[in-house]
Amino acid sequence: MDEMRENNTLDSRDFDAEVKEIIEMVTERRYSKVRSTLIENNAVDIAEILEEIDEELGLEREILVFRMLPKDVSADVFSFLSEDNQVDIINGITQKETDQIIQELAFDDMIDLLEELPANLVDKILVKTTKEERSLINTFLNYPENSAGSLMTIDYVHLKKDMKVSECLQHIKDVGEDAETVYSCYVIGEGRHLIGIVSLKNLVMSDPDTVVSTIMHADVMSVSVLTDQEEVSNMFKKYGLIAMPVVDREGRLVGIITVDDILEVIDDEATEDFQRMAGVTGDSDDEYLEMTVFQHVKTRLPWLFILMCSYMITGGIIARFEDMLSACISLVTYMPMLMGTGGNSGSQSSTLIIRGLATEDVHLDDTLKVLWKEVRIGLIVGLCLSALNFLRIIYIDHDTPGVALTVCGAMFLIVMIAKCVGAMLPLLAKAVHIDPALMAGPVVSSLTDMMSLGIYFVFATIVLGIGQ
Repeated sequence: MDEMRENNTLDSRDFDAEVKEIIEMVTERRYSKVRSTLIENNAVDIAEILEEIDEELGLEREILVFRMLPKDVSADVFSFLSEDNQVDIINGITQKETDQIIQELAFDDMIDLLEELPANLVDKILVKTTKEERSLINTFLNYPENSAGSLMTIDYVHLKKDMKVSECLQHIKDVGEDAETVYSCYVIGEGRHLIGIVSLKNLVMSDPDTVVSTIMHADVMSVSVLTDQEEVSNMFKKYGLIAMPVVDREGRLVGIITVDDILEVIDDEATEDFQRMAGVTGDSDDEYLEMTVFQHVKTRLPWLFILMCSYMITGGIIARFEDMLSACISLVTYMPMLMGTGGNSGSQSSTLIIRGLATEDVHLDDTLKVLWKEVRIGLIVGLCLSALNFLRIIYIDHDTPGVALTVCGAMFLIVMIAKCVGAMLPLLAKAVHIDPALMAGPVVSSLTDMMSLGIYFVFATIVLGIGQ
C-alpha cells in the first residue's frame, strides 16, 4: 500500500480548530506559515485541509496552497484528494507540475485519475509516457469499470521459483520502495504463471540458501481480471486478506489488489445498497452536498413515480369496498395501523435478508430454511400483536367483538404473509440476477399495503357479513 509520510497526525479534537487557523492564514496571505504548518501533518490530513480550503475560499486558493507543497509531499497528498478535486487541480496547474505528480503516483491511483479526466488531458499525459507504459495504461483503461482488473496495481513484488532466499531479500530491497506491499511476495514460473506465495516473515526466518519454491505456499487464492469488485471485496472480508493476486485467463500474474483499494469498494457498495433500499438511483460516488437540486430530483423521482402508481392500486381497492366502510365506519380507523404494521414487518425481514445476502450469510440454497424461519417468526409476532390489539379494541376503544376479531384476524395474517414476502423478494431478485437491495423498504411497503387492505376487507366480509 501507499506509504504515508511519518509526521504527526491531527488529533480529531483539534482538527477543526487547526483547519480554521490555516484558512485564516490563507485569507491573510501568510503563505510561508501555511506551508510550514501543513507539512507537519500527514498526507491524509493535508488532503482534507485542502478540500476545506476549496469549500471555504474557492478552487484558486486550494490550487495555490497545493502548489506550495514540496514535490515529494504533493503527490502523496494528491492521491488522497477526491476525484473532483484531483481533476480541478490538474486543470489548474502546469503541464510540468502534472507530469511530476503522474510520475510519483502509484500506478492504480494514476489509472483512477485518468478514468476521470477529459480526453484532451489524458492525451497530454499519455504523450509523456513511453510506448510500453501507454500500452499498459490503455489495457487497464479497457477493463470493465467494476472489475478486478480496474482495481489492481502492477506495483508488486514477484519472485522466481528458483531464487534463493538471500536473492529474494535483495530483490525486495531493490524494488520494494515502489511496491504497494512487500509483506506478500508472489512466485511466478514459466510464462509468468502464478505458482505460489511467500510472506516476508517466512523469507526473513529462512536460511539464506533455501530455494523459495521449497517454502512458498502453492495453494494461492487469486481472482480473474474480470471478477466483479463486489465478489473480490467479499473474499477480502471472508478471509481477512491484505492483498489479492489478479491473473488473466491463462493464469498469468498481471497485478494485485490491496486492502486500501477494496475498502473504497466496500464503502461504495454499501452506499449503493443504502440508496437502492431507499428508492434512490444514481452514482454512489456522488456526495450529497456536491449534487445540485436537479441531480437529486433526477435520482429520486423515478422510484417515487413508480411507487405513486402502485398506490393508485391501493386507492382502487379502498374504492371497491367503499360501501363496506360506509356501513362500519370504525373499520377506517384501523386501516393505517394494519398497513403500517404490514409494511414494517415486511421491511424488517427484507432488510435482514438483503444484509445476509451481502455478507454471504444467506444463500439461494437457504430459501426454504429462510421461509420456514419467517413463518415461525410471523406466527409468534402475529399472535402477540393481535392479542394486544384485541384487548385495546375491546377495553380502550370500546368497539364490538366482531370488529376486534376482524382487525386482529387480519393483523395476524398480514404479519405472517408480510414476513414471508419480505424475506422471499430479495432471494427472488438474487435468483433472477437483480440487485436484492431494490426489494427493500419502498417496494415491500407498497406490496404489503395492497395485500393488507385486501386481507382486511375479506375478513370484514366474512366476520361482519358486510359487503356480501
